[in-house]
Amino acid sequence: MKTTLEELLAFRAVVDTGSITAAADQLQQTVSGVSRALGRLEKKLGTTLLRRTTRRLELTEEGRTFLARARAILDAMDAAEDEIAAHRQAPAGLLRVNAAAPFMLHAVVPLMPAFSVLYPQIRLELNTDDLNVDLLQQRTDIAIRIGELRDSTLHARPLCTSRLRVLASPAYIAQHGKPRRVADLAGRTCIGNSQVASLNHWPLRGAHGDTYDSAPVLTASSGETMRHLALAGMGIVCLADFMTGADRESGALVQLLAKDTVDMRQPVNAVYYRNTALSSRITAFLDFVAPRLAAT
Repeated sequence: MKTTLEELLAFRAVVDTGSITAAADQLQQTVSGVSRALGRLEKKLGTTLLRRTTRRLELTEEGRTFLARARAILDAMDAAEDEIAAHRQAPAGLLRVNAAAPFMLHAVVPLMPAFSVLYPQIRLELNTDDLNVDLLQQRTDIAIRIGELRDSTLHARPLCTSRLRVLASPAYIAQHGKPRRVADLAGRTCIGNSQVASLNHWPLRGAHGDTYDSAPVLTASSGETMRHLALAGMGIVCLADFMTGADRESGALVQLLAKDTVDMRQPVNAVYYRNTALSSRITAFLDFVAPRLAAT
């Protein structure tokens, strides 16, 4: 007997979600149905694809080999469906987009109501992760990455750039005074990033060059958490314009040391694997968000 699409989908879902129960939820099937499909597949192949322990499932060597083939088959079917959708001129299907939480909240989400009106047949899955994700492992169609790209296996489409500024709340300034020169930061509470050390080098010129080592005493793993700490008057922070535009406009955050600030801009790119056939829904999303992000 030949392998069926149902069995391939069950196998992929179990690997991607990490459990048969989670795979059943994703596929909207029963746990027993997914378990039977996986069992049939292993019986047909005459090998064990997944080792089952009390805590998790692990791919065997044969499982890893077969998974690559299964993904290729399922991706080819997705591409075929995309071609049909493109002929109907109505992009449709599930689109998974991943971005750091601050960029998703402040830049992407505000654009999504208009996008959904224009493309009602595209189902969006918006996921956030403040570190770079593995697109294949996380089943991500598009990842929006901020900063320089280093993965040569990815194709990138530039979306925009965002300037970095040093900021503090009026409450912090009232309590501690406004720093007049970069050297004044040495005695202040700097809020930094606990995950990406390079983000703690601020674009401030001085005897040290064009970047200042902020040596933060208060850190957080998320830019959004850093923003809220600054809004609460906890210290001085360096953040990108895309997440602080409204705060600066309202006066909730005030730029510091503007004359000493280097015009440093973080590149923002949408990335996907080079060997991924560009589906109509990916093209629709990128063509929609790129000019709007660039304009803001």
